[in-house]
Amino acid sequence: MPAVRRLQLGSLTIDTGRLTVEIDDEEVHLTPTELRILMLLTEEPGNVYSREKMAYTVWGYQWAGDSRVVDVHIQRLRKKIGSTRIETVRGFGYRFAG
Repeated sequence: MPAVRRLQLGSLTIDTGRLTVEIDDEEVHLTPTELRILMLLTEEPGNVYSREKMAYTVWGYQWAGDSRVVDVHIQRLRKKIGSTRIETVRGFGYRFAG
């Protein structure tokens, strides 16, 4: 049985067992895609993830669409968890900034 992990990043809490996200103890409803992106970005906060790496992780190897679709999901995620938590690294991708 895998260990249930509660990741606390400032006021943001991710419960990977229950697949929930809370900000200041208030649940934030994310789509499965948004949750996968957030979980990837918070695996190693501060690491920069390319759009291609994010698309591969979220949609799998068979996904061959436009990597800009990642940008759309990042925008939606920022609206839900706060725009300052995900930083754009120009020319490279995105990183979780807290």
